[in-house]
Amino acid sequence: MNYSIHAAVRGSGKNVVVLLHGFGGCSGVWKDVVEHLDGVFTTIAYDLPGHGLSIDYPNAGSAKTAARAVLADLASRGVERVHLVGHSMGGAVATLAALLEPQRVASLTLLAPGGYGPEINAPLLRRFAAARCPEEIGACLAEMSSPDSVVSEHSVGQLAEMRSRPGQSEKLIEFVTAMTANDRQGVIPRETIASLPMPVMVVWGTDDNVLPYSQAEGLPARFMIHHVLEVGHMLPEETPELVAGIVERMSRRRQKAPASPVGCQS
Repeated sequence: MNYSIHAAVRGSGKNVVVLLHGFGGCSGVWKDVVEHLDGVFTTIAYDLPGHGLSIDYPNAGSAKTAARAVLADLASRGVERVHLVGHSMGGAVATLAALLEPQRVASLTLLAPGGYGPEINAPLLRRFAAARCPEEIGACLAEMSSPDSVVSEHSVGQLAEMRSRPGQSEKLIEFVTAMTANDRQGVIPRETIASLPMPVMVVWGTDDNVLPYSQAEGLPARFMIHHVLEVGHMLPEETPELVAGIVERMSRRRQKAPASPVGCQS
């Protein structure tokens, strides 16, 4: 049997931007980013396996399962090249998808990506997984954001609706227990990350209380790093216009030709 994940598709632009949310999120949290990109791009925002309308996707829980699900859905749609954007856990999913099928990814934009260092605020993520009512969800999002940020009421509403579905909270608690075992997260090896051939931008808020922005250190020299001052972990909601602007700039970058055997650029 073929399984698929839920996708919210908007726009009719020639260039396709794929948006992958973080742990406990859903496609709807990209609303403000999508509005800034509308009219220029076709956007595909997914509910990752085990989240939202993709809650029943089999064997959900790992980033690799999610990466394969995204790639399979893109193939079924006949989408050959995309600009891939991932936030937090979605950043780990995006990285793995780009490693699995680099020819499909024209550019990679990672917003405070998971898997780039072992440190993780496990207690906060566990509270977020168990949060059901708008007040609890909003309190967690506020803690994940910078002190000066205003929590998005739209995102709170989307997440509360998502968690009202039977089995959703239990599934998130199961996921976070595995994801934060020993209060650490799994790490994608730096040498593996270095093999990514497409243009890569890593964006991190300096007030991130979930994944420290120091995890952007030691990345390949050709990666572009953008530290956002006084912004927390929730980059798509805290600074959607900046995120959309970065995606637009990344869409104009071209993959560099590989060096010749004698080290000369073609």
